[in-house]
Amino acid sequence: MGSQEVLGQTTRLASSSALLQVLFRAVTFALNAFTLRYLSRELIGVVNVRLTLLYSTVVFLAREAFRRACLSASTKRNWTKTINLLWLTVPLGVFWSVCLGLVWLHLLEVPDPSVVPHYQAGVVAFGLSAIIELLGEPFWVLAQAHLFVRLKVIAESLSVVSKCILTVILVVLYPQWGLYIFSLAQLLYTSVLVLCYVIYFVMFLGSPEATKKSFPVARMKALLPNMVEDETFVNWKEARLTWSFFKQSFLKQILTEGVYDIVNNLGSLVARFIFLPIEESFYVFFAKVLERGKNVKDQKKDDVAMAANVLESLLKLVLLTGLTITVFGYAYSQLALDIYGGSMLSSGTGPNLLRCYSLYVLFLAVNGVTECFTFALMCKEEVDRYNFVMLALSFTFLCISYFLTHWHGSVGFILANCFNMGIRIAHSIHYIYDYFKESAYRPLMGLLPSPFLVLVYIISGVITGVSEVFFCCDKGWMARLIHIGMGALCFVATIVTMFCTETKLIHFVRSQFLSQYMKKGT
Repeated sequence: MGSQEVLGQTTRLASSSALLQVLFRAVTFALNAFTLRYLSRELIGVVNVRLTLLYSTVVFLAREAFRRACLSASTKRNWTKTINLLWLTVPLGVFWSVCLGLVWLHLLEVPDPSVVPHYQAGVVAFGLSAIIELLGEPFWVLAQAHLFVRLKVIAESLSVVSKCILTVILVVLYPQWGLYIFSLAQLLYTSVLVLCYVIYFVMFLGSPEATKKSFPVARMKALLPNMVEDETFVNWKEARLTWSFFKQSFLKQILTEGVYDIVNNLGSLVARFIFLPIEESFYVFFAKVLERGKNVKDQKKDDVAMAANVLESLLKLVLLTGLTITVFGYAYSQLALDIYGGSMLSSGTGPNLLRCYSLYVLFLAVNGVTECFTFALMCKEEVDRYNFVMLALSFTFLCISYFLTHWHGSVGFILANCFNMGIRIAHSIHYIYDYFKESAYRPLMGLLPSPFLVLVYIISGVITGVSEVFFCCDKGWMARLIHIGMGALCFVATIVTMFCTETKLIHFVRSQFLSQYMKKGT
């Protein structure tokens, strides 16, 4: 597969994932609104925060390192050894499910059984669902490495739809079941997700399409753990890289987990919809186009040129998206919370929390792309050095978190996370600069928007800030509409300026993202 084809498939994967995130978020929002009519807010809160955090933490710690290591490009890859390595996610998932499950059951405060019944069963079920999902990890990595976009869309859509249908049926018929409802729905979700991947590969392997693509796996038996004659069970180079990434993932999870509840859900919408799909998809792109551990001189010139141009455009895309969130989020956080939850949310510390989170989204945006390139190219030794730096700086981060949280509560904690992200961005920028300094390419120019656009952002921030003071949010709906109108005018002016000054970015978005849907429509 040529680099241009890889880029086209990657942008399809990123845009499809982003659209799926929007759809799933809308479905989840509607489902929460529906279930609130039958179940208590406390029960839904336990599901959406505590049990979901258990499930996501187990899955992250068990598979993130394997995904990063096994999606790296290699011309001499032995897929049997890679698949053997990926199956180790299952026992690791069992370990984390048991350990964290005990923490959730015995160290964290157990909810009142009369308000949240069957909590223990919920912890077991969500831990088990994480293990079930890990059973599909070899299939997922194989599909992601070969950019099977349609498979991901179908599998995730069917699993979410199945989960929602079962939840609605059980909520209506058996509301007294409490957490049993969400436990069964979660187990169904992961089971359908894994089954979709398994059924697809059962049908795909051995087909004329697989033969035409020279697919590296010929039989389903090859997707199970297999011994390799006269060779090791796994590729030790991949295994050592996985260990390095695991230490990094563990540090990231410990140091950056936080920022909760409504502010997190509102503030991270764009991060989930746009930034995460871009990071996941383009990690695969950079890992396939450039070879890990080689310097820029040893890579193919055309591949280096394409990777540099794509990185520059991605940096500019997420930077401008993050700046837009930060500038307009400052003046519209109070209004958003007032519409979402009334004066109870908009009159307290909520607006300041959301304003700070809008700034945090900017750091998240830039960090996602810089790290996705950096981690796709780092060799094991470089990952180990990065882990040492993170460990050395963790004490500083924890001290800053303590003092800022003591000084300004949750706002201080978000600012401490901004500091943490800033350190990671600085490290990634240093790596990217060193990587490209012996070439003619300067992808970090993507972090420099045009001066005129920066001026428009500043003017928009001032106008919307003044508008908030005079028209929001206790002066009636007419004043709110005037405030919204002022923001809309400033937003349009910003977008028009963006189209006029950032022509290279606009061309990239049109040619790589929008063209995928234009082709479908013709």
